[in-house]
Amino acid sequence: MNPIQAARAAGQQIWLDNLSRALISSGELARFIEMGVAGVTTNPAIFHKAIAAGQDYRPALAAMDASLGAEARYEGLVIEDVQRACDVIRPVFEASQGDAGYVSLEVSPALADDEAGTVAAARRLRAAVARDNLLVKIPPSAAGVGAIETLTGEGVSINVTLMFSLAHVEAVAGAYQRGLEKLAAAGGDVTRVRSVASVFLSRWDSLIDKQLDEIGTPEALALRGKAGVALARQAYQRYLARFHGAGFAALAAKGGRPQSMLWASTGTKNAAYPDLMYVEPLIGPETVNTLPDATLAAFIDHGQVSGNTVAQGADAAAAHIAALAALGLDLDVLGERLQQDGLAQFATAFGKLLELTA
Repeated sequence: MNPIQAARAAGQQIWLDNLSRALISSGELARFIEMGVAGVTTNPAIFHKAIAAGQDYRPALAAMDASLGAEARYEGLVIEDVQRACDVIRPVFEASQGDAGYVSLEVSPALADDEAGTVAAARRLRAAVARDNLLVKIPPSAAGVGAIETLTGEGVSINVTLMFSLAHVEAVAGAYQRGLEKLAAAGGDVTRVRSVASVFLSRWDSLIDKQLDEIGTPEALALRGKAGVALARQAYQRYLARFHGAGFAALAAKGGRPQSMLWASTGTKNAAYPDLMYVEPLIGPETVNTLPDATLAAFIDHGQVSGNTVAQGADAAAAHIAALAALGLDLDVLGERLQQDGLAQFATAFGKLLELTA
């Protein structure tokens, strides 16, 4: 049993945070899936890298109608990639009865503050991909939270991206549950809806460590490098309380699936930290961890799976977050800052993408 399979045995799905035409055509994606990889995530930065670096997209671009706009040309490329990836991983989707085997595709970052535009884009992308193992990616801005509720109520499966705080966790879980309740009330099939809530981790430690360095006291410096794992463990406790509590029982009885916690941004950004610091401590039932290439390679090479580690140290995680707050760090405010920074980064990547496809 390799570490990916061991994580699955402990209840966690390992997904690949990458996609390109070459990854599919070479058979590498299929090999990862054979090893146990159970899903694929993408974002504008991933597609920018793929299209900019590879020759695989040039023939398709050259064959496209010249009258198409840059965004339509981009979507033509990535929708084909997502469709092919959905087909490659389809056996995982079927074997798990829709619990695993998904590929994520993000709506335009320009729509982050446009609820109606986000809803329309999600509907359009879902129809264009035409695969029921697609997750539409939406950030939980104020507009995004409203769109998530609406789309869930229509039976759309969603990957909520760019979450950075417990406030985001609560808002997103509430939107998902309300949407699922609306779907059930309308006679819809709640068993066909899947959702994951993606909490970004390494960016937390990058920001929090900087703040702690500026404070500079021994107490502050001792807290460095622990915020991401502490946040994830607290988010998991919120997940358990909501989706395994009385408030979700009626939906669960109808076959409604909990909205799984997904750990994202799991590549270590500080070389002084262990390469699997966002992987090994966060394994547990009903969770997903999406790994970039280097982190996945490290996990395959020397990853250790020691049971339900995400549920361990819940009290210590709460104490750590309380200690940060005692130093004057408002994690909800900082979470909003990180989300805005993330949206800006994706918008920049998306703009560069459109330059490539113009």
